[in-house]
Amino acid sequence: MTILTLCSENGIELGSWTDSAVIGEKLAAVGIDYQHLATRPLDDLSPEAVMACYQDAIANWQQQGGYQSVDVVSLQPDNPNAGELRRKFLDEHIHSEDEVRFFAAGSGIFYLHLNHHVYALTCTQGDFLSVPAGTRHWFDMGLEPYFVAVRLFTNPDGWVAQHTGDPVASNFIDAA
Repeated sequence: MTILTLCSENGIELGSWTDSAVIGEKLAAVGIDYQHLATRPLDDLSPEAVMACYQDAIANWQQQGGYQSVDVVSLQPDNPNAGELRRKFLDEHIHSEDEVRFFAAGSGIFYLHLNHHVYALTCTQGDFLSVPAGTRHWFDMGLEPYFVAVRLFTNPDGWVAQHTGDPVASNFIDAA
C-alpha cells in the first residue's frame, strides 16, 4: 500500500495518508508530481519484459518530459550486493535533473526533504513519481529489497547524485 507520511526533520510523525488522490494533492502542493497508474501483470520482471510491457507509457513520458535515457532497475532480497546498493542511496542528495520513477513491482521509500519537513513516500506497484531537479531527497529500498522500477533521465549518463552532507536521513533509516 502506498503511504505518505509527513514528519519533522527529527522524525516526529505529523500526519499520514493512504488515498492516492490525497497523496497527489499533498505532494503537488510542494512541487512533486505523483500519480498512481494502472499496471499490467508481469510474469517476467526482466528489464526487457518491463520495457516491452510499458513501451507506450514510456514513449509518452519521454515525449512529455524530454527524457533521453530510460532503464529498468530491479533488486531482489537475495542479491549479494543488496546492502551495498542500499547504502548508495541512503544519504541525502540532489540531482541536476528531475528524478523520475515508475514502480512496476515491489516497493521502496522516497524521502523528500522540503520546507523543514520530510515527506516519506512508500512507493508501491503503479506509483509514478517525478522529483524536480535540486530537490533534497534519499531512497531506502529496505533491509530486504524488492522492487522493479522504470527510471527516466534527461541526462544520457543516467543517475548522477550530488550529496548535500546533511545528516537528516539518519533520523529515518533502519540499521543498514
